[in-house]
Amino acid sequence: MQRAQRRMGAADLDALLLTTEADIRYFSGFLTRFWESPSRPWFLILPAAGNPVAVIPAIGSALMARTWIRDIRSWPSPLPGDDGVSLLADTLTELLGPKARVGVPMGPETYLRMPLTDWEQLRARSGLTFTHGARIVADLRAIKSDAEISLIRAACAVADRAFGRVPEVARAGVPLNRVFRDFQRLCLEEGADFVPYLAGAAGPGGYEDVISPAGPEPLCRGDVLMLDTGLTRAGYFCDFDRNFSLGPAPAPVRSAHAALVAAVHEAAEAARPGQTAAGLHRILASHLASHGNPGGGRLGHGLGMQLTEGLSLIPDDHTILQPGMVITLEPSIELAPGRLMVHEENVVLRDGAAADFLSPPATATLPELEA
Repeated sequence: MQRAQRRMGAADLDALLLTTEADIRYFSGFLTRFWESPSRPWFLILPAAGNPVAVIPAIGSALMARTWIRDIRSWPSPLPGDDGVSLLADTLTELLGPKARVGVPMGPETYLRMPLTDWEQLRARSGLTFTHGARIVADLRAIKSDAEISLIRAACAVADRAFGRVPEVARAGVPLNRVFRDFQRLCLEEGADFVPYLAGAAGPGGYEDVISPAGPEPLCRGDVLMLDTGLTRAGYFCDFDRNFSLGPAPAPVRSAHAALVAAVHEAAEAARPGQTAAGLHRILASHLASHGNPGGGRLGHGLGMQLTEGLSLIPDDHTILQPGMVITLEPSIELAPGRLMVHEENVVLRDGAAADFLSPPATATLPELEA
């Protein structure tokens, strides 16, 4: 909060208005799955001086009171016609005065979590100036504290234990959708709070994509199985994958897996403060070019309170890497038309040293499952 307030002073902002789950939780500690319901808007006002003020539906007052926030103002939401608009407008003008400049996150990966009709009513009723939030929240969230890094490392450890148990649930003849369900169960048994994200695929000599839902098709001898999990512990994500072979893998698949693992280690060594996101992309792509056709698109991203946040490892992202940034390294190789392999690890940048692996790194040898 204090760092945000210093940035607000430099940006001539009197407050920040936050409306999304991760931003509100970042400053308050308010952690709930109730955000899955889109029925109610939630607001946190972070003034340039003083403590935050929560303007929230009454159903969340008891939980918010267990955080460090003490000024909590609520209304009986949902309330058609005035779902917190007048209370929020009156609170803003009371705290800030009638001529305040209020910053709202407006950059990449942001959105306004309230009806646009209510947003127009808020602007009209308050008379305040709403403007760009100057990337204050995004920049602060990009640099993780030691406590945040510990939580991400703990999430990675849970996933690593679950990956170690994949032979219990995956073998030839088992439908892929059953593997997905069982793997989520393993994640929960190993200590995950939730498994909001699980992707994967299976196919001979690689797979077609990495975002499709699992179908009922059974695993077959010769398939490559990939599971990519984004589970959470205490509201922080891990995001890494593991590849498996159903029976002995052919030489091209073994070679591709080894090349992907080597590319990640090379990028981790180069992921030092002062390097850029585009520079890491170039290192990954260059390494893979000598082992086949490197997969296109993003080869990694920021990670934290959200599965993907902040920078992207793409040629056009020139974000300068800083100590405390947590990122994924996610190279891919196209083995044949319509057949690819992806490998992903999670690392944290350290001052004056190579990146530190938060996900226990995979070995170059592709694990083999019962076929």
